[in-house]
Amino acid sequence: MKITLLTGKTFDISEAFDFDIKIIQSPSSRKLILRIDQKERIPVLTVPKYCSRKRAIEFVNENMDWIINTIGRLPQSRQFCDGEKFLLFGQEVTIKHQADARRGVWLEDNILYVSGTPEFLHRRVRDYIKKQAAEKFYKLSAELANRIGCKLSGVSIKDTKSRWGSCSSLNHINYSWRIALAPEYVINYLMAHEVSHLKHPDHSEDFWLCVATLYPNWKEGRDWLKKHGKILYTYQ
Repeated sequence: MKITLLTGKTFDISEAFDFDIKIIQSPSSRKLILRIDQKERIPVLTVPKYCSRKRAIEFVNENMDWIINTIGRLPQSRQFCDGEKFLLFGQEVTIKHQADARRGVWLEDNILYVSGTPEFLHRRVRDYIKKQAAEKFYKLSAELANRIGCKLSGVSIKDTKSRWGSCSSLNHINYSWRIALAPEYVINYLMAHEVSHLKHPDHSEDFWLCVATLYPNWKEGRDWLKKHGKILYTYQ
């Protein structure tokens, strides 16, 4: 097994572990830090600059039970498939595979038709969602920004695994494509949240008042994401 450091160096610890692990060498870190990469389902170890190889291995072994239990609790990854029902922008749709069609992906009467071979179905559905999200989220965000007298420079759809959205100092908002799979009130909350950052870059009292102005039921959407957001992350 090879472990690649940010410095570009590598060292072999295959004799120590029989699973993949990612090592990040951080000059600014003062201690060993262990976390789980939920997308790759592997442990990630941040190592201080002068930590020895021996101590890094010991630290992983000391936390082996935590690694096994944490990875075991992660939801299994999911892919879109023929016949699946899921929420899309707050409406339940059903996927119907039509291999011989030549229209790509299209939505009609709550049926999401997907052409092409089966192995590309998941990617085609995901790409369709991203494209639709870029249009719908920009429109909604621009409308909300106009209500609070702010200018929106643009919206991008990302494949983020740690943040549902973010707002830059240049008034550009990023959204995770997976939020399109959430209930409508959750989408409305997130749009209000990120647009409010155009006016308030922090999470001050004024910020939350702005969120409430744009979407009074924001707490319900926030609570849903805290409780159920991890389900959306199972889609790869």
